[in-house]
Amino acid sequence: MDDGHRDDWPQRWAGTDCDIRTAVGAIPRAARDGFRYDEAPWKRFRHFYGPGEEIPGLLATLASGNAEAADQALCRLWTNLHHQGGTIAVGALAVPFLLRIAATGRPELRAETLRLVAEIGRCQHIGDGSREGLLRVAEDPAVVEGSTVCPVDWTIQAARQAVTDDLHLLFPLLCDPDPEVRATTAYALAAATGEQPHLTTALHATLATEDDAVARVSLILAIAQLAREHHDSHAPGWARELWSDPGRPTETRIGAGLAWLCLVTDPAPDELRTLLTDPAIRRYDQLLHPVPWLTWIDTTGFGLRSCIDDMLTAHGARTASEDPWAATPSG
Repeated sequence: MDDGHRDDWPQRWAGTDCDIRTAVGAIPRAARDGFRYDEAPWKRFRHFYGPGEEIPGLLATLASGNAEAADQALCRLWTNLHHQGGTIAVGALAVPFLLRIAATGRPELRAETLRLVAEIGRCQHIGDGSREGLLRVAEDPAVVEGSTVCPVDWTIQAARQAVTDDLHLLFPLLCDPDPEVRATTAYALAAATGEQPHLTTALHATLATEDDAVARVSLILAIAQLAREHHDSHAPGWARELWSDPGRPTETRIGAGLAWLCLVTDPAPDELRTLLTDPAIRRYDQLLHPVPWLTWIDTTGFGLRSCIDDMLTAHGARTASEDPWAATPSG
């Protein structure tokens, strides 16, 4: 990049062949539906470990009938497209195809494929269980990916638009027999940038009949994430009604409590603080660890506890006297 163009970069790339948003949007619908990988500009972008033209072969293997090869291909796609929590431009090119593979491919790989879609369309959030960070999706516009010098938020925007364009593929998966798929479908749907009323209605309807704890909390956080993005003024009241109702399942109240804390800036009421710091809540650490929003907060299985700590303590810094778990013996 020469000095004469630094002041207007990356704006001068916007809408050009170097803009991943333009590149993803230009893939024809027929090419997406027909898995015609050659109609996407893979050579224009790199993944974290090599040239982008390697990705179509991995996608084709993932979509194949060979279970072992498909599993290995998905592992490599995760490595190449989601390195240390970061996302990269060529990943957004893969999103339309990953969505179709998730919808039609091997059921046992569906959840992890959907999770990869959602992570491609999200900022780096490993370890961030704060009120500001748990539901945050967008990246600072100034942050660029080192291998491609592409603004990370452009990649996120492109991936999210691809999800929005293909919502029809995701809605049926809210009724998948596998609760892990239902949970990760909610995670992927939360990345959508449009059709918020339709999305929210579908998520609420699913929540009303969901009987799995992880899927239920995932639906609550998906509804909250969409509400936060679209400034839905009704959502805080809905979340408060859920967490304050002792007749609700405990995991529902926990999820709604986290959602409420992310939707408002008010201090946690004593009633909510009592709920979330009750020693009995510790048994939900492992139960709710598979919730996609919590998995990356603490990969050892204590994402829920980390979230509660960060959300209830100013600035996320804890002293022994402030730690809500300090008085509780470990184990």
